[in-house]
Amino acid sequence: MAGISSEAQFVTFSLGDEVFAVPVEVVREILDHEEPFKIPHGPEYLLGLRDVRGQGVPVIDLRLRLGMSKTVKTPHTRILVLDVPVAERMLALGLVADRVFEVVPFRNDQVETAPDIGVRWRSDYIAGVVRRDSGFVVIIDLARLFSDSGSVLADVGPQAQVA
Repeated sequence: MAGISSEAQFVTFSLGDEVFAVPVEVVREILDHEEPFKIPHGPEYLLGLRDVRGQGVPVIDLRLRLGMSKTVKTPHTRILVLDVPVAERMLALGLVADRVFEVVPFRNDQVETAPDIGVRWRSDYIAGVVRRDSGFVVIIDLARLFSDSGSVLADVGPQAQVA
C-alpha cells in the first residue's frame, strides 16, 4: 500500500521569461484574453472587470502587481480565474498571464523558501521556489500578494462563496 502523498498540484504560467505557479485548487478556469471593462480610479494593475459566467470578475495585470512591465497581449495570453482567500473570505480574481503551461505536482521536499539576499525586499508573496532543469518556478502566495490591497479589490467585484 502506498504512503500518504506529500505533494501538491500547481498550475504553472509565465510572465516574461519567469515561471510562476499557483495551487490548482484556487484555479476556477483559464480563459482566452479579452479586454476587460475599464474601471475609473482603480490601481494601475487593475485592468477592469470581465464577465465570467454571469459574475463580474476584477482582472489584474499580475506583471504590474509584481513590479514588472505591463503585459503585452499575444495569442498565448490567458486569464486565470481564481478564488483567492483574502481577509477570511474568498475573492474572485482574474490574473493575466503571458502563457499558461500545465498542471504539475511538486513534492513538499522540492519547495524551498524565498532566497535570503541579505537585505529586506518584497518577497512575502513568495510561498516557495522549486528548482527545475529549465530554471526556477516561483510559487505565489496569493493571499499575501493581495492582502495589502484587499480593500481596494473587495469593492470592485463580487466575492466567491466560501464552501
